[in-house]
Amino acid sequence: MQTPAPPATQTRSFAVVYLIEMWERFGFYGMQALIVYYMVQRLGFPDDRANLVWSAAAALIYVAPAVGGWIGDRYLGTRRTMLVGAVVLALGYALMSIPSETTWTLFGALGVIVVGNGLFKPNAANLVRKIYEGDDAKIDSAFTMYYMAVNVGSTVSMLLTPWIKDEVNRDYGHNLGWHAAFAVCFIGLGIGLTNFYLMRKAMQRIGSEPDAAPPVPGRLAAVLAGAVLCVALSAVVLQYESVARVFVYAAGAVLLGIFVHLIANSRPHERAGLIAALVLVVQTIFFFIFYQQMSTSLALFALRNVDWHQTLFGIRLWTWTPAQYQALNPIWIMLLSPVLAWAYARAGARGKDLSIAAKFALGFSVVAIGFFIYGIAGRGAVNGMTSSWYMIWGYGFYSLGELLVSGLGLAMIARYIPQRMGGFMMGAYFVATGISQYLGGVVANFASLPSRVAEIVKAVPVRGAGWVTAHYPQALALKLDDFRGWVGALPVDDASQLARTLAAAHAAPFAALPAATQQRLVQFSDALHVATLPVYTRLFNELGYAAIVCTLIAAAAVPSMKRLSATHAGAQPPVGPPVGPPDAVDEGR
Repeated sequence: MQTPAPPATQTRSFAVVYLIEMWERFGFYGMQALIVYYMVQRLGFPDDRANLVWSAAAALIYVAPAVGGWIGDRYLGTRRTMLVGAVVLALGYALMSIPSETTWTLFGALGVIVVGNGLFKPNAANLVRKIYEGDDAKIDSAFTMYYMAVNVGSTVSMLLTPWIKDEVNRDYGHNLGWHAAFAVCFIGLGIGLTNFYLMRKAMQRIGSEPDAAPPVPGRLAAVLAGAVLCVALSAVVLQYESVARVFVYAAGAVLLGIFVHLIANSRPHERAGLIAALVLVVQTIFFFIFYQQMSTSLALFALRNVDWHQTLFGIRLWTWTPAQYQALNPIWIMLLSPVLAWAYARAGARGKDLSIAAKFALGFSVVAIGFFIYGIAGRGAVNGMTSSWYMIWGYGFYSLGELLVSGLGLAMIARYIPQRMGGFMMGAYFVATGISQYLGGVVANFASLPSRVAEIVKAVPVRGAGWVTAHYPQALALKLDDFRGWVGALPVDDASQLARTLAAAHAAPFAALPAATQQRLVQFSDALHVATLPVYTRLFNELGYAAIVCTLIAAAAVPSMKRLSATHAGAQPPVGPPVGPPDAVDEGR
């Protein structure tokens, strides 16, 4: 008689989920690092359209888990739904790797990613909870490690995919580098799925109730049919800005109405907690408006006005491409998380731990410092190009603010929301986050630039524009980044593509122009940098002031929040030990 294999340990089961989460975030953030650049540089979108398309996609990506979690818990099974989501996500990255210049191809691929993320994200986190269910001593450390998987995957991919894009474009041209980079996102998730398959025995006993029963083909078919419909709807939302706007604002109105209804009809002992949660959800919405700048206005600022050579005392240390600066966020998160955890533990041991509301206020103040650092970047600029040290330190404060605010979001929901409506309110929190992602794109558009040099000259005074208009108007017909690549101010990804662009604009190769003309055009290029720099720094300073206002509002709300928390805690009926997400839950990444 064969002895049955011993059950898998918690550590082995957790390792399976940890690795697939790491590879999934590798794919997602590798795509995010390039997506706005892809729309602006490859597809020729003006800044404002690229910002809003990606922000609408981000909103849908955050809204989708509200449905995916329910499918996992009640309908298909947590483990199965996570796997289906991972496969759908891989399909989305594969679609983005197809060389195409049609917007519907892009929007269709983003729609697939929206659906895949909705199925994967909530269920992967839920599996971690189920692995350690009833073991509260281990769940905090498990989620801390899980959060680290997010940052490890995102750091590696944000550094890798921009480099792959540049190398393939340089060697093979035809803009194939963009699609090679997206293909790497697909390959990464494929590695994660392969690893899950090889270690699948460790997950056989982990999941929700439907996972324990044989799969029902009809249910899977219904989920896939609904997924196809959601992909089509997502593509329409992304294609038509007015539809996206109506969708987001309607979601905001519905969310507020739900909170008002729940508060009005809640039990007396639940009302204080619901009001406290509403206040903190509103503050979280404001935070994610700041957060969305990383992949929109800050990304374009790094492209147009940051010196990519990192120097110290005149010595060049390294050179990054603009997309790689987004990796500073997870790098700082990994560096600061242990420090913040130590500070929380030390404050708690002394009985001086800050409330969640106070941490929110502190977080907004730190975010303000970060944006003011970006805002003063123009003071040390040379020919409109500022030092990358401003990006490094700005991201440091920005990331610390994220840990103080975003890192406590789901913990806040778990603390203040009654258990009977906890799952629904988790979903509502993600919807609120999605709304703020779109609003972040709207804010980023205050620093959007027109796509062509002639349009920029009309919008922003540029020294030397009169001479260019009179002597070489072909230059004005080029897109901003093509123009800078033409004069050598920016590295050229694809020389053959630039040659075709120049031919279409009837512009001669730069080296063939008279020396005097070259000199005037280089001066004009420097003037463009000088003209665009204050467009960005003005927005960053305004965001810094907005963060100060948020700090003051959050600080003013602290006494009221303490009273609500005390009322909520005193009114709770006795219950068993709490089971829920710890402070380190990955809800915002």
